[in-house]
Amino acid sequence: MASEYQIRQDICEVGRRIYAKGFVASNDGNISVRIGDNEVLTTPTGVSKGFMTPDMIVKVDLEGRKIAGNLKPSSEIKMHLEVYRHRPDVRAVVHAHPPVATAFAVAGIPLDKPVLPEIIITLGAVPIARYGTPSTEELPQAIREYLDKYDAVLLENHGALTMGTDVYNAFYKMESIEHFAKISLAARQLGGERVLPCEEVEKLLQIREKLGVSGRHPGCSGCGACAVASAGQDRQLEVKDSELQEIIAAVTRRVLASLGEGQK
Repeated sequence: MASEYQIRQDICEVGRRIYAKGFVASNDGNISVRIGDNEVLTTPTGVSKGFMTPDMIVKVDLEGRKIAGNLKPSSEIKMHLEVYRHRPDVRAVVHAHPPVATAFAVAGIPLDKPVLPEIIITLGAVPIARYGTPSTEELPQAIREYLDKYDAVLLENHGALTMGTDVYNAFYKMESIEHFAKISLAARQLGGERVLPCEEVEKLLQIREKLGVSGRHPGCSGCGACAVASAGQDRQLEVKDSELQEIIAAVTRRVLASLGEGQK
């Protein structure tokens, strides 16, 4: 395991990344890493995530009591601690407000359609937790029902929350949510998303299992493909196999093109 100082540096680096990507503005967002059975490092309140230094990071226990640090811990540490208490496999939590994903949360639209192979394999779906007043017990209560099956959750009228094996893993999931949201929005503007059929979703879940991807996943029950198939059975029958393959190829090309642009 990395040293505490290295983890503090990693938190600051992820803070810079979410700030640079526009996932947070001003002093928004918060990041935490669990470093022991009863110790958590967290970002301070009232500080921009893009300009933190390791000495600013605060150490608290699982009850939220400050153990070390000159600043106050994040005002939303309660939400992070709820995750750690229910998910011993989670070592890091990132909360941010990525604009497009947050727009879906404000509109009350979950990111749960099985359209992108990468998302189906890694996250499965991203539900929306009901609204809770920030920094109160309402938010921990709102996310509780999703912790057993999901590693990423939209927060109604608020933002997004991701969980991971380390702070970078949690950050990458936040990137994936926003990437998924951008593609979903564009597809809807072009006429709507075409979901992958149940059998294709099942294949992707088998790939996930073979790859040994860590974290929680809702499985087939969380994707909604079966409901779409039964609701639009006639339309499904009109789509030829060749056309379906073209759809999958087109979506894949868009994903790869977007990833290439993001690396420039």
